Amino acid sequence: QVQLVESGGGSVQAGGSLRLSCAASAQAYSSYCLAWFREGAGRKLEGVAAIDNDGSTTYEDSVKGRFTISQDNAKNTLYLQMNSLNSEDTAMYYCAADGTLVDCGGGYCCRASGLADFRYWGQGTQVTVSA
Repeated sequence: QVQLVESGGGSVQAGGSLRLSCAASAQAYSSYCLAWFREGAGRKLEGVAAIDNDGSTTYEDSVKGRFTISQDNAKNTLYLQMNSLNSEDTAMYYCAADGTLVDCGGGYCCRASGLADFRYWGQGTQVTVSA
């Protein structure tokens, strides 16, 4: 059974940090491309970061330099370290697995591109950043 279970969300003040975790079943974790997405109130689903089995990472512009995606193969767990949080980061955060590689302008890569490009999704964890 494929499972993705997020945790680590919560409330934090602007400028603070949180680390999200996504515990994955073996089938989900073994997929080549894993990613984090988020959906804020009144906003559409937005890609955040992605990582492939080789450890290569991609980040969307809104989080570059502040967020770090990583994985622990021994624990089948995906992480998202979030620093310098601001109110725009308030959202439900989802991890996703088994992503389709997309054209990154110099070849194909693993990227948090969109809903249709990932097969498996978790239920989400809420992050709220207060001013």
